[in-house]
Amino acid sequence: MSDNKKSIAVLVPCYNEEKTVGKVIEDFKKNLPEAVIYVYDNNSTDRTSEIASSYENVIVKKEYRQGKGNVVRSMFRQIDADCYIMIDGDDTYPAEYAKEMVRLVLEEDVDMVIGDRLSSTYFTENKRPFHNFGNVLVRWLINKLFKSDVKDIMTGYRAFSYDFVKMTPIVSSGFEIETEMTINALDKRFNLREIPVSYRDRPEGSVSKLNTFSDGMKVIKTIFKMLRDYKPFFFFGIVGLIFILASIGFFTPIFIEFLKTGAVAKFPTLIVSVGLLSIGVICWAIGLILEVIAKKNKQDFIIRLNLLSSKKKH
Repeated sequence: MSDNKKSIAVLVPCYNEEKTVGKVIEDFKKNLPEAVIYVYDNNSTDRTSEIASSYENVIVKKEYRQGKGNVVRSMFRQIDADCYIMIDGDDTYPAEYAKEMVRLVLEEDVDMVIGDRLSSTYFTENKRPFHNFGNVLVRWLINKLFKSDVKDIMTGYRAFSYDFVKMTPIVSSGFEIETEMTINALDKRFNLREIPVSYRDRPEGSVSKLNTFSDGMKVIKTIFKMLRDYKPFFFFGIVGLIFILASIGFFTPIFIEFLKTGAVAKFPTLIVSVGLLSIGVICWAIGLILEVIAKKNKQDFIIRLNLLSSKKKH
Protein backbone atom coordinates (compact mmCIF):
# COMPACT_ATOMS: atom_id res chain seq x y z
CA MET A 1 0.00 0.00 0.00
CA SER A 2 2.98 2.23 -0.50
CA ASP A 3 2.11 3.03 -4.16
CA ASN A 4 1.38 6.65 -5.02
CA LYS A 5 -1.98 5.69 -6.46
CA LYS A 6 -4.45 5.36 -3.60
CA SER A 7 -7.00 2.56 -3.62
CA ILE A 8 -10.66 3.25 -2.79
CA ALA A 9 -13.25 0.66 -1.81
CA VAL A 10 -16.99 1.32 -1.81
CA LEU A 11 -18.70 -1.00 0.68
CA VAL A 12 -22.41 -1.68 0.11
CA PRO A 13 -24.10 -3.97 2.67
CA CYS A 14 -27.38 -5.27 1.22
CA TYR A 15 -30.39 -7.24 2.33
CA ASN A 16 -33.24 -7.44 -0.20
CA GLU A 17 -32.34 -4.28 -2.09
CA GLU A 18 -33.17 -5.34 -5.66
CA LYS A 19 -35.18 -2.13 -6.16
CA THR A 20 -32.26 0.17 -5.40
CA VAL A 21 -28.86 -1.58 -5.52
CA GLY A 22 -28.48 -1.01 -9.27
CA LYS A 23 -28.91 2.74 -8.95
CA VAL A 24 -26.46 2.89 -6.03
CA ILE A 25 -23.85 1.09 -8.16
CA GLU A 26 -24.48 3.33 -11.18
CA ASP A 27 -24.25 6.50 -9.09
CA PHE A 28 -20.91 5.49 -7.59
CA LYS A 29 -19.52 4.40 -10.93
CA LYS A 30 -20.36 7.87 -12.21
CA ASN A 31 -19.14 9.88 -9.21
CA LEU A 32 -16.21 7.71 -8.12
CA PRO A 33 -15.11 5.72 -11.19
CA GLU A 34 -11.69 4.90 -9.75
CA ALA A 35 -13.20 2.99 -6.82
CA VAL A 36 -13.80 -0.75 -6.54
CA ILE A 37 -17.39 -1.48 -5.51
CA TYR A 38 -18.05 -4.37 -3.12
CA VAL A 39 -21.64 -5.51 -2.62
CA TYR A 40 -22.13 -7.84 0.34
CA ASP A 41 -25.40 -9.78 0.13
CA ASN A 42 -26.70 -10.69 3.57
CA ASN A 43 -29.01 -13.63 2.75
CA SER A 44 -31.28 -11.70 0.39
CA THR A 45 -34.30 -13.58 -0.92
CA ASP A 46 -34.73 -11.35 -3.96
CA ARG A 47 -32.51 -10.54 -6.98
CA THR A 48 -30.02 -8.29 -5.14
CA SER A 49 -26.98 -10.48 -5.93
CA GLU A 50 -28.07 -11.11 -9.51
CA ILE A 51 -28.51 -7.41 -10.25
CA ALA A 52 -25.22 -6.42 -8.59
CA SER A 53 -23.33 -9.16 -10.43
CA SER A 54 -24.57 -7.88 -13.78
CA TYR A 55 -22.39 -4.75 -13.45
CA GLU A 56 -18.82 -4.80 -14.67
CA ASN A 57 -16.04 -4.49 -12.07
CA VAL A 58 -18.44 -4.95 -9.14
CA ILE A 59 -17.39 -7.60 -6.64
CA VAL A 60 -20.29 -9.43 -5.00
CA LYS A 61 -19.71 -11.39 -1.81
CA LYS A 62 -21.98 -13.32 0.55
CA GLU A 63 -22.28 -12.90 4.30
CA TYR A 64 -24.38 -15.69 5.79
CA ARG A 65 -24.46 -14.40 9.37
CA GLN A 66 -27.52 -12.18 9.48
CA GLY A 67 -27.11 -8.58 10.57
CA LYS A 68 -25.39 -5.44 9.31
CA GLY A 69 -22.74 -5.61 12.03
CA ASN A 70 -21.71 -9.06 10.81
CA VAL A 71 -21.50 -7.74 7.24
CA VAL A 72 -19.32 -4.77 8.23
CA ARG A 73 -17.05 -7.01 10.31
CA SER A 74 -16.39 -9.20 7.26
CA MET A 75 -15.88 -6.19 5.01
CA PHE A 76 -13.31 -4.66 7.34
CA ARG A 77 -11.44 -7.93 7.70
CA GLN A 78 -11.45 -9.02 4.06
CA ILE A 79 -10.87 -5.79 2.12
CA ASP A 80 -7.67 -3.72 1.99
CA ALA A 81 -7.78 -0.14 0.68
CA ASP A 82 -6.39 3.30 1.48
CA CYS A 83 -9.89 4.71 1.78
CA TYR A 84 -13.26 3.08 2.35
CA ILE A 85 -16.72 4.47 1.63
CA MET A 86 -19.60 2.71 3.37
CA ILE A 87 -23.10 3.36 2.09
CA ASP A 88 -26.43 1.57 2.45
CA GLY A 89 -27.85 -0.16 -0.60
CA ASP A 90 -31.26 1.52 -0.25
CA ASP A 91 -30.45 4.65 -2.32
CA THR A 92 -31.17 7.06 0.53
CA TYR A 93 -27.75 8.78 0.31
CA PRO A 94 -26.54 10.64 -2.82
CA ALA A 95 -23.17 9.54 -4.19
CA GLU A 96 -22.15 13.12 -5.04
CA TYR A 97 -20.61 13.61 -1.60
CA ALA A 98 -18.26 10.66 -1.94
CA LYS A 99 -15.41 12.56 -3.65
CA GLU A 100 -15.18 15.10 -0.84
CA MET A 101 -15.32 12.34 1.77
CA VAL A 102 -12.49 10.49 0.03
CA ARG A 103 -10.47 13.69 -0.23
CA LEU A 104 -10.73 14.30 3.50
CA VAL A 105 -9.44 10.79 4.24
CA LEU A 106 -6.61 10.75 1.69
CA GLU A 107 -5.46 14.38 1.82
CA GLU A 108 -6.28 15.58 5.32
CA ASP A 109 -5.67 12.33 7.24
CA VAL A 110 -9.21 12.12 8.57
CA ASP A 111 -9.92 8.69 10.05
CA MET A 112 -13.70 8.77 9.81
CA VAL A 113 -15.89 11.12 7.78
CA ILE A 114 -19.49 11.13 8.93
CA GLY A 115 -22.23 11.93 6.43
CA ASP A 116 -24.45 14.13 8.60
CA ARG A 117 -28.12 13.67 7.63
CA LEU A 118 -29.65 15.32 10.68
CA SER A 119 -28.34 18.79 9.78
CA SER A 120 -29.81 18.45 6.30
CA THR A 121 -33.04 16.89 4.97
CA TYR A 122 -33.48 13.90 7.28
CA PHE A 123 -36.33 15.18 9.43
CA THR A 124 -38.38 16.29 6.43
CA GLU A 125 -37.78 13.11 4.42
CA ASN A 126 -38.08 10.50 7.18
CA LYS A 127 -41.72 9.79 8.01
CA ARG A 128 -41.13 7.83 11.24
CA PRO A 129 -41.42 10.24 14.23
CA PHE A 130 -40.21 7.73 16.84
CA HIS A 131 -37.19 6.93 14.67
CA ASN A 132 -36.39 10.64 14.44
CA PHE A 133 -36.74 10.99 18.20
CA GLY A 134 -34.41 8.02 18.71
CA ASN A 135 -31.73 9.61 16.55
CA VAL A 136 -31.87 12.83 18.58
CA LEU A 137 -31.89 10.98 21.92
CA VAL A 138 -28.89 8.81 21.04
CA ARG A 139 -26.98 11.84 19.75
CA TRP A 140 -27.64 13.80 22.95
CA LEU A 141 -26.72 10.87 25.20
CA ILE A 142 -23.42 10.05 23.49
CA ASN A 143 -22.35 13.69 23.21
CA LYS A 144 -23.02 14.17 26.92
CA LEU A 145 -21.20 11.00 27.95
CA PHE A 146 -18.16 11.53 25.72
CA LYS A 147 -18.08 15.36 25.80
CA SER A 148 -18.31 15.54 22.01
CA ASP A 149 -20.39 17.38 19.42
CA VAL A 150 -21.18 14.77 16.77
CA LYS A 151 -24.21 15.82 14.75
CA ASP A 152 -25.26 12.39 13.42
CA ILE A 153 -24.40 9.26 15.39
CA MET A 154 -26.33 6.66 13.40
CA THR A 155 -25.80 7.59 9.76
CA GLY A 156 -24.91 4.77 7.37
CA TYR A 157 -22.90 7.04 5.04
CA ARG A 158 -19.26 7.18 6.14
CA ALA A 159 -15.69 7.17 4.89
CA PHE A 160 -12.82 5.50 6.75
CA SER A 161 -9.06 5.39 6.70
CA TYR A 162 -7.12 2.12 6.54
CA ASP A 163 -5.98 2.60 10.14
CA PHE A 164 -9.53 3.04 11.42
CA VAL A 165 -10.83 -0.04 9.59
CA LYS A 166 -8.05 -2.35 10.73
CA MET A 167 -7.96 -1.08 14.33
CA THR A 168 -11.70 -1.00 15.04
CA PRO A 169 -13.16 -4.11 16.70
CA ILE A 170 -16.70 -4.73 15.47
CA VAL A 171 -18.71 -6.51 18.16
CA SER A 172 -22.30 -5.63 17.28
CA SER A 173 -24.21 -7.87 14.91
CA GLY A 174 -27.01 -5.56 13.80
CA PHE A 175 -27.91 -1.95 13.03
CA GLU A 176 -26.30 -0.69 16.23
CA ILE A 177 -22.98 -0.95 14.38
CA GLU A 178 -22.91 2.79 13.52
CA THR A 179 -23.28 3.73 17.18
CA GLU A 180 -20.49 1.33 18.12
CA MET A 181 -18.10 2.75 15.51
CA THR A 182 -18.82 6.32 16.58
CA ILE A 183 -18.24 5.59 20.27
CA ASN A 184 -15.02 3.71 19.51
CA ALA A 185 -13.77 6.62 17.38
CA LEU A 186 -14.53 9.13 20.15
CA ASP A 187 -12.93 7.00 22.84
CA LYS A 188 -9.76 6.32 20.82
CA ARG A 189 -9.55 9.97 19.69
CA PHE A 190 -9.56 9.19 15.99
CA ASN A 191 -9.64 12.21 13.70
CA LEU A 192 -13.33 12.76 12.90
CA ARG A 193 -14.95 15.11 10.43
CA GLU A 194 -18.60 15.63 9.54
CA ILE A 195 -20.08 16.95 6.32
CA PRO A 196 -23.79 17.63 5.82
CA VAL A 197 -25.33 15.28 3.25
CA SER A 198 -28.85 15.29 1.87
CA TYR A 199 -31.06 12.37 2.73
CA ARG A 200 -33.98 11.03 0.72
CA ASP A 201 -36.57 8.53 1.84
CA ARG A 202 -36.65 5.09 0.26
CA PRO A 203 -38.24 4.94 -3.20
CA GLU A 204 -41.64 3.34 -3.57
CA GLY A 205 -41.44 -0.45 -3.32
CA SER A 206 -38.31 -0.43 -1.15
CA VAL A 207 -39.02 -1.57 2.41
CA SER A 208 -36.98 -0.60 5.49
CA LYS A 209 -35.65 -3.44 7.65
CA LEU A 210 -35.42 -1.25 10.74
CA ASN A 211 -37.69 -1.76 13.72
CA THR A 212 -37.87 1.47 15.68
CA PHE A 213 -38.37 -0.06 19.12
CA SER A 214 -36.32 -3.28 18.99
CA ASP A 215 -33.40 -1.67 17.12
CA GLY A 216 -33.63 1.36 19.40
CA MET A 217 -33.33 -0.85 22.47
CA LYS A 218 -30.31 -2.57 20.92
CA VAL A 219 -28.66 0.81 20.36
CA ILE A 220 -29.31 1.92 23.95
CA LYS A 221 -27.98 -1.43 25.20
CA THR A 222 -24.85 -0.96 23.07
CA ILE A 223 -24.29 2.52 24.53
CA PHE A 224 -24.43 1.22 28.10
CA LYS A 225 -22.17 -1.73 27.28
CA MET A 226 -19.58 0.55 25.72
CA LEU A 227 -19.92 3.03 28.56
CA ARG A 228 -19.14 0.17 30.94
CA ASP A 229 -16.11 -0.83 28.85
CA TYR A 230 -14.76 2.63 27.95
CA LYS A 231 -15.70 4.65 31.06
CA PRO A 232 -15.86 2.04 33.82
CA PHE A 233 -15.29 4.38 36.78
CA PHE A 234 -18.19 6.60 35.65
CA PHE A 235 -20.42 3.56 35.03
CA PHE A 236 -19.67 1.69 38.26
CA GLY A 237 -19.50 4.98 40.16
CA ILE A 238 -23.13 5.70 39.24
CA VAL A 239 -24.16 2.15 40.18
CA GLY A 240 -22.26 2.43 43.47
CA LEU A 241 -23.83 5.81 44.22
CA ILE A 242 -27.31 4.33 43.79
CA PHE A 243 -26.54 1.61 46.35
CA ILE A 244 -25.00 4.12 48.77
CA LEU A 245 -28.02 6.44 48.52
CA ALA A 246 -30.32 3.47 49.13
CA SER A 247 -28.19 2.57 52.15
CA ILE A 248 -28.53 6.09 53.51
CA GLY A 249 -32.28 5.93 52.95
CA PHE A 250 -32.57 2.78 55.09
CA PHE A 251 -30.12 4.00 57.72
CA THR A 252 -31.51 7.52 58.31
CA PRO A 253 -34.70 6.57 60.25
CA ILE A 254 -32.71 4.06 62.32
CA PHE A 255 -30.18 6.76 63.21
CA ILE A 256 -32.92 9.27 64.08
CA GLU A 257 -34.60 6.70 66.33
CA PHE A 258 -31.25 5.93 67.98
CA LEU A 259 -30.71 9.63 68.76
CA LYS A 260 -34.16 9.79 70.38
CA THR A 261 -34.19 6.52 72.32
CA GLY A 262 -30.57 5.35 72.46
CA ALA A 263 -31.67 1.97 71.10
CA VAL A 264 -31.63 0.25 67.70
CA ALA A 265 -34.91 -1.59 67.23
CA LYS A 266 -34.67 -2.56 63.55
CA PHE A 267 -31.56 -4.70 63.24
CA PRO A 268 -32.64 -6.35 59.92
CA THR A 269 -32.98 -2.91 58.32
CA LEU A 270 -29.58 -1.94 59.72
CA ILE A 271 -28.04 -5.08 58.22
CA VAL A 272 -29.61 -4.28 54.82
CA SER A 273 -28.25 -0.73 55.03
CA VAL A 274 -24.72 -1.94 55.79
CA GLY A 275 -24.98 -4.49 52.96
CA LEU A 276 -26.04 -1.85 50.44
CA LEU A 277 -23.22 0.44 51.59
CA SER A 278 -20.72 -2.39 51.14
CA ILE A 279 -21.95 -3.11 47.63
CA GLY A 280 -21.70 0.58 46.74
CA VAL A 281 -18.11 0.82 47.98
CA ILE A 282 -17.20 -2.40 46.12
CA CYS A 283 -18.68 -0.95 42.89
CA TRP A 284 -16.49 2.13 43.28
CA ALA A 285 -13.42 -0.05 43.84
CA ILE A 286 -14.26 -2.15 40.75
CA GLY A 287 -14.72 1.00 38.69
CA LEU A 288 -11.37 2.39 39.82
CA ILE A 289 -9.52 -0.83 38.96
CA LEU A 290 -11.20 -1.13 35.55
CA GLU A 291 -10.48 2.55 34.82
CA VAL A 292 -6.76 1.88 35.25
CA ILE A 293 -7.03 -1.15 32.94
CA ALA A 294 -8.97 0.87 30.34
CA LYS A 295 -6.31 3.59 30.40
CA LYS A 296 -3.59 0.99 29.88
CA ASN A 297 -5.57 -0.50 26.98
CA LYS A 298 -5.75 2.94 25.35
CA GLN A 299 -1.99 3.32 25.66
CA ASP A 300 -1.46 -0.12 24.11
CA PHE A 301 -3.90 0.78 21.33
CA ILE A 302 -1.91 3.90 20.45
CA ILE A 303 1.29 1.84 20.26
CA ARG A 304 -0.37 -0.73 17.96
CA LEU A 305 -1.82 2.04 15.80
CA ASN A 306 1.61 3.66 15.45
CA LEU A 307 3.12 0.30 14.45
CA LEU A 308 0.36 -0.25 11.87
CA SER A 309 0.91 3.21 10.38
CA SER A 310 4.67 2.67 10.22
CA LYS A 311 4.22 -0.74 8.56
CA LYS A 312 1.79 0.74 6.01
CA LYS A 313 4.27 3.45 4.97
CA HIS A 314 7.00 0.88 4.39
